[in-house]
Amino acid sequence: MSFSFFRVLRPKTPQEVAKSIKDSLMALDTKTVVEVKALEKALEEVEKNFATMKCMLCGDGEAEPNVDQVSQLAVEICKEDVLALLIHKLSILGWEARKDLVHCWSILLRQKVDSTYCCVEYIENHFELLDFLVVCYDNKEIALNCGNMLRNCIKFPTLAKYILESASFELFFKFVELPNFDVASDAFSTFKDLLTRHGKVVSEFLTAHYDEFFDLYEKLLTSSSYVTRRQSLKLLSEFLLEPPNSQIMKRYIIEVRFLKVMMTLLRDSSKNIQISAFHIFKVFVANPNKPREIKVILAKNHERLLELLHNLSGGKGHYTFSLVFDFDSRLTLNTYKLG
Repeated sequence: MSFSFFRVLRPKTPQEVAKSIKDSLMALDTKTVVEVKALEKALEEVEKNFATMKCMLCGDGEAEPNVDQVSQLAVEICKEDVLALLIHKLSILGWEARKDLVHCWSILLRQKVDSTYCCVEYIENHFELLDFLVVCYDNKEIALNCGNMLRNCIKFPTLAKYILESASFELFFKFVELPNFDVASDAFSTFKDLLTRHGKVVSEFLTAHYDEFFDLYEKLLTSSSYVTRRQSLKLLSEFLLEPPNSQIMKRYIIEVRFLKVMMTLLRDSSKNIQISAFHIFKVFVANPNKPREIKVILAKNHERLLELLHNLSGGKGHYTFSLVFDFDSRLTLNTYKLG
């Protein structure tokens, strides 16, 4: 007679994993959260289920993940509304569970089922989840997790387009200047992705919301924070000079107020900011269709501008400039070289 003291556990199916995750997250209700022991037990169950999900999505270190199971898990997670629960319960989860969640989130979004990214499609039908993730920058405990999840969402044009056009997008102009440096830096990374990842989407957004956007952006360029000024100035160069934004750039460089901003930044105490400002300033000058107001400002300030531009070289000869005026007050920056 033989006895088996250890029963081999059957691996959970994708349906069972999704259901277990849902049940454990649903258990984190108001009553459980206020009871320490009950909360600890519930969180342990969530962590265990997240570990199972991660193993199914990534493999166990010895065997590669089963492609069919990964796809089925993504489908079941959408079917059970687990994606929404993952976001809404994020602030209650422990550090390890949040780390696993962020890792699994990026994998789930990339899963294609019948030529469709099922998790992306789910979010497209629940766009409010993106608003929730953006607002989470106000919670420093989960801000970096949410930022990572947002940037994975922004890889998809439809999700990036929604965030750009939503009311929550304006919050980024506040978040990039939060006192917590790590959170502010993460928010700026997400802000940058929104403005640079999908050229056509960004161009359409800037065309439709030109005045509102650049009114807010001017405040970043004139911020009292050195980090904000430098980052926003560098980012401005990046997205203005993108080919899809050529019409936006042409509109930007005929506005007097923006020329004045660049001239002010040329006088910044930071050499790095001066150099970044120069790269945009020279586009104003090189524009063959400068409005009269721009010509007049440049003509009135040409001596001071020459002095500022020559000082950028720091005596190392990295720059050569020639500002030339003709009888019609046309000004050109004949030569410029950045070493």
